[in-house]
Amino acid sequence: MEEILIVDGYNVIGDWAKLQKKKEESLEEARDELLSMLADYQGYTGIRIIVIFDAYNVKGVGKRVKQYGIDIRYTREKETADEMIERLVRELSHRQRQIYVATSDYTEQRVTFGYGALRKSARELWNDVKQVRRNISEKVEETKQGSPGGRLVLSEDLQKIFEKWRRGEH
Repeated sequence: MEEILIVDGYNVIGDWAKLQKKKEESLEEARDELLSMLADYQGYTGIRIIVIFDAYNVKGVGKRVKQYGIDIRYTREKETADEMIERLVRELSHRQRQIYVATSDYTEQRVTFGYGALRKSARELWNDVKQVRRNISEKVEETKQGSPGGRLVLSEDLQKIFEKWRRGEH
């Protein structure tokens, strides 16, 4: 069964203390850090992630981009993130698909639950992301300890190229 996690980007940024602080300095940096953490989460869990950013007061027809292998969507003018999330849940609902919506907006949780999605609060997502990061760190340590002397040394340029590939950037 395919799993999809739809994330209300600004709601999560506003909930996670680490990103709240970063947002005060630069909203763009807070968005990038959120996307980076979610890319690791997606890579580890295999759950497809769609992040919605509210562009309600921004003129335009909305935008859809792919970064770090994550589907990122900006709402259209006069469309809220909640409206886009509800539309996506209705469009993506399928018997062979489980959809989760990550937001701490209680009303949005109730509405999307009515469409068949399961809710995940921003706090629950933060706990999941932290656990995945711990798991990744443990795996890295196990790998380091399991192959002494057999480690392949890569130049810094090559490491950057591989990191871009890992995140789905080309």
